[in-house]
Amino acid sequence: MRGRAISRRGFLAAAAGAPWVVSASALGGEGRPAPSDRVNVGCIGVGGRGTSNMQTFLHASQVVAVCDPQEARRDAARSTAERHYSELMAKGTYRGCAAYNDFRELLARDDVDAVSICTPDHWHAVLCIAAAKSGKDVFCEKPLTLTIAEGRAICDAVTRYGRVFQHGAQRRSEGNFAFACELVRNGRIGELRRVRVSSEPSHPAPNEAPAPVPQGFDYDLWLGPAPFVPYSPRRVRTPYWYWIADYTLGFISGQGVHFTDVAQWGMDADATGPVEIEGHGVIPRDGMTDTAVEWHVEMAFANGLKLVYDDHRAFPMGVIFEGTEGKVNALCNGISTEPKSRMSSVIKPHEIVLRRPRGHIPDFVHCVKTRERTAAPVEAAHRATSLCHLAHIAILAGRRLRWDAVREQFPEDPAANRLLSKAPRAPWRL
Repeated sequence: MRGRAISRRGFLAAAAGAPWVVSASALGGEGRPAPSDRVNVGCIGVGGRGTSNMQTFLHASQVVAVCDPQEARRDAARSTAERHYSELMAKGTYRGCAAYNDFRELLARDDVDAVSICTPDHWHAVLCIAAAKSGKDVFCEKPLTLTIAEGRAICDAVTRYGRVFQHGAQRRSEGNFAFACELVRNGRIGELRRVRVSSEPSHPAPNEAPAPVPQGFDYDLWLGPAPFVPYSPRRVRTPYWYWIADYTLGFISGQGVHFTDVAQWGMDADATGPVEIEGHGVIPRDGMTDTAVEWHVEMAFANGLKLVYDDHRAFPMGVIFEGTEGKVNALCNGISTEPKSRMSSVIKPHEIVLRRPRGHIPDFVHCVKTRERTAAPVEAAHRATSLCHLAHIAILAGRRLRWDAVREQFPEDPAANRLLSKAPRAPWRL
C-alpha cells in the first residue's frame, strides 16, 4: 500500500502535535496479525549497510517499504523484498513492498510498526525524532548523531513517545564482548583504573570537480539538513562521506563508537560521561575530507577512572581494560586476559550477568513485540557517541575542557559550547 504524499511543513507540523499512537498492525486490526506473529518494517536508506540490515530484517520481520533518494537503490531493495516474499505474494498474504524517495511518505503509513535507519549520520536525528513522533519503533545505525545536542533530542523523543530503540552497536549482542565486560564489572582484574580505546582513523582525500547530478538521484534530499555543496560522485560514496564533517565526524565516531560503547559498558557508565577532556589530533585542512586522521585524547571521570582514546596506531581496534590485578583485552581480533587464567573464570548467577541476545536485529524485533529494553538502548547510544564527539571537540579546541555530564555543557565555556550543535539547513529542523 502506498502512503499519501504530504508536504515537509505539513508532516512536521502534524508530527509535532501528534500523540503517541500504536499502529494498526500492532493491534492486529483489519485482518493483520499482531506483532507476536509479524512486525512490519520500513527500511530508510538501502545502500551497502542498509541493504545488509534489510536482509536480516527480511527474515526477522516483514519488510513492507523501503526508502532511498537514489532510485536504483530503492528499486533494487524493493525487488529483493518481493523476491524473498514471493510465495506469500502468490498466496495474497503479502501485498508487496513500496519504494519511496521521501521518508515522510513511509512514516505516514499506519501499517509500519518500526523503521530501520541506515542513512549518513547527518540525517539520523531528523529521522529518529520524526519516526518516534509517528509512533514507529526505531533501529538506527551507528554512530547515533552528528552532534551531542542531537543525541539528547533523540533520547527525549524516544522517551516521550514510548518507543523501542536499538542502536547499531552490535557488539552488545556478541557474547565475547559481554564476557569481557562481565570480567571487568565483577572484579576479575581488581579495581579498574584505566580504559584504552583504539579505532581506525579517517583518511585524506583530494577535492573533486563538481559534476551533473545523475538521473534518478534526489541529491538535495540526500543533503537534507547538511549545507549545500555542488554534487560530485565521491562525496556521496562510501567511505568518503564518512570522512566529511558535514555528514559525520569521521571514523573517530563512525568506527570508534563501537569501542567507546564497549568501554562504557565495561565501566558501567551508560548514563554518564567524563568530567574533563584533553587531546590533540591531525585534521586535514585541504581536500574533500576534514575529519581526524590521527588523535590522542584523555578523559577523566568523576570516580577517578581515565579513558584514553587513540587512533589505531596504538593497538588493534578495540578496548583494553586495565585493573590493579590484570587486564582484559576486548579487541576486534579476539578477547584475551592478563593473566591468561582469567579467561577461564566463571560468572556466577548472583554476579553481574549481561544480556546475550541471539542477534542484534532479532533482539530489536523481539523487543518491538514485547516492549522490553533492547541490548543497545538510546541513552547508552547517546553517551557512547558523545565520547566520540567530546574527543573531536577536544581536538578542535586544543586545550583542556571541563564537562558537566548532567547538563551536557562545558561550564563557563561558550566557545566550546558552540561546538555541541549545528544549525540544520532550512527547512529541516529537529
